[in-house]
Amino acid sequence: MKTILIMEDDAHQSRLMRRLLEYAGYHVLVESAAQSGLQTAMAVVPDIILLDMGLPDLDGQTVAALIKASSLLSKIPLVVVTAWPQDTAAEMVKAYGCEGYISKPISAREFASQVGAYLK
Repeated sequence: MKTILIMEDDAHQSRLMRRLLEYAGYHVLVESAAQSGLQTAMAVVPDIILLDMGLPDLDGQTVAALIKASSLLSKIPLVVVTAWPQDTAAEMVKAYGCEGYISKPISAREFASQVGAYLK
């Protein structure tokens, strides 16, 4: 079973993402802050990390840089889940070294398969 770490501070969003992914058969961990998310990532080493760029304690660019600089985490797909306009999201993802992005609001019908595509 694949493990997904969601780093998202909006409780409604994280609850929805968790439910959709658990229903699709994934093991899901949720952290609402960057520091706790990074600690969980180091302890568990998930198969993928879904990152909200607006966490309360660290900005998304810093979180992405810390993940990509870690020998333990650098190979894990890092996918931004964002409400940014698509062109801005694409630029930021490339600049931050992420594998891709999923736009908010997420699609309940497509979300699990969007995440699954990054796990292949």
